[in-house]
Amino acid sequence: MLEKAAKNRIIKKYKTHEGDTGSPEVQIAILTAEIEHLTEHLKGHKKDFSSRRGLLRKVGLRRRLFRYLEKENPTGAQGLAEKLRLKF
Repeated sequence: MLEKAAKNRIIKKYKTHEGDTGSPEVQIAILTAEIEHLTEHLKGHKKDFSSRRGLLRKVGLRRRLFRYLEKENPTGAQGLAEKLRLKF
């Protein structure tokens, strides 16, 4: 889980309009931060299979959101991928 302050920073950076907390861009950015956090955790705790399952779930959710964003806004999806250094 991300701390509330970290999540608020991500929301502020990737929001598309004022009051935006749930757009695909924001959700993808939050999921990316959570995935990075879980990846670091799993480097030290190799047998934590419940966290590994959560990581895989978050990766799948991010992939689905990114596909949706590519359909709705292809240029925005490319820009977001570059900002987050994602390979899709």
